[in-house]
Amino acid sequence: MKIVIDDKIPFIKGVLEPYADVAYLPGAECADGRADALITRTRTKCNETTLKDTSVKFIATATIGYDHIDTAWCEANGITWTNAPGCNSGSVRQYIGTVLSTLAGRYGYRFRDMTLGVVGVGNVGSKVARLGEALGMTVLLNDPPRERREGGNAFVPLNELIRRSDVVTLHVPLNRSGEDCTFHLFDEARLRGFRQNAILINSSRGEVTDNAALKNALKAKTLKAAVLDVWENEPDIDRELLSLLDIATPHIAGYSADGKANGTAMSVQALSSFFGFPLTEWRPDNVPAPLQPLQFTLNGTGKTPQQCLCEAILHTYPMMNDDSRLRNSPETFEKQRGAYPIRREFEAFSVQPENLSSATVEQLRILGFNIIQK
Repeated sequence: MKIVIDDKIPFIKGVLEPYADVAYLPGAECADGRADALITRTRTKCNETTLKDTSVKFIATATIGYDHIDTAWCEANGITWTNAPGCNSGSVRQYIGTVLSTLAGRYGYRFRDMTLGVVGVGNVGSKVARLGEALGMTVLLNDPPRERREGGNAFVPLNELIRRSDVVTLHVPLNRSGEDCTFHLFDEARLRGFRQNAILINSSRGEVTDNAALKNALKAKTLKAAVLDVWENEPDIDRELLSLLDIATPHIAGYSADGKANGTAMSVQALSSFFGFPLTEWRPDNVPAPLQPLQFTLNGTGKTPQQCLCEAILHTYPMMNDDSRLRNSPETFEKQRGAYPIRREFEAFSVQPENLSSATVEQLRILGFNIIQK
């Protein structure tokens, strides 16, 4: 049998070769009709146009999102598909924590005085909500599908969340129609509903936010700031919008090495289960270290608890390097994604606390840091 794999998926080369003929291709070329199985990312369109009358029986996407797969057509034509739900949830949590820490330093925000609105409370949004709580923020949740299933008072209507939140962060799938349509969920009318000095963060899908409307809101100062990791018309992004953002990155919020390893492992395991390969519990064992030390000392002398938390978070991820690369070379958007530096999540780091309160140490532990005991 033949398996075609996106050549940007890490940790996978050599794993499936004992069991199949394996080819590695650029994402846009992965829908190879001669293959029995595909392991893809979001750049591979899997639909009737690319897969009709082919031998493809199984598709695994090593990503949370699967809007690049026409799931209804695949199911109707006997093609099994899987995604990797939650694989990069820790990576996105780290991304949002770094955004909040960066903006707190820039504008002097105090987390305990702020309300974080989380739109979409699945695997990713749930971790982001817990992050906000660990930082001391008030957290509001909006998730209509979960609210219909679960009932109760855990969720608030979207317009109310927008009206009450200082920061709104988006973690929804892209649905272009239906009861839970999210295409341009944040349009001109919604953006006008934000409270004064509010911030919008989108790390879900570019089309969830109307980029033209966002640009107008930033020009009119309806919003204080916006942060985008995802864009309409990627990789050909709006240069004027780029210039108006506080932080801009090239669709890499979920690109930690740990998140990539999770996505690869889930894809290999699912494919192995489908075809009967003995790899149903396989995980990569060669996740590399980042440039910054995985063990560091955090001294709280003369610092507030919030400053200590932000220092720890910012140690794990030099986000503004990503921002600078994109601003300096937006035309290399895809290249920046393909050659993304090694980033490790909070759980990979160990902190030696010095002159920190027990409450701050516990917050670090809740965030996922390993605490070195004296």
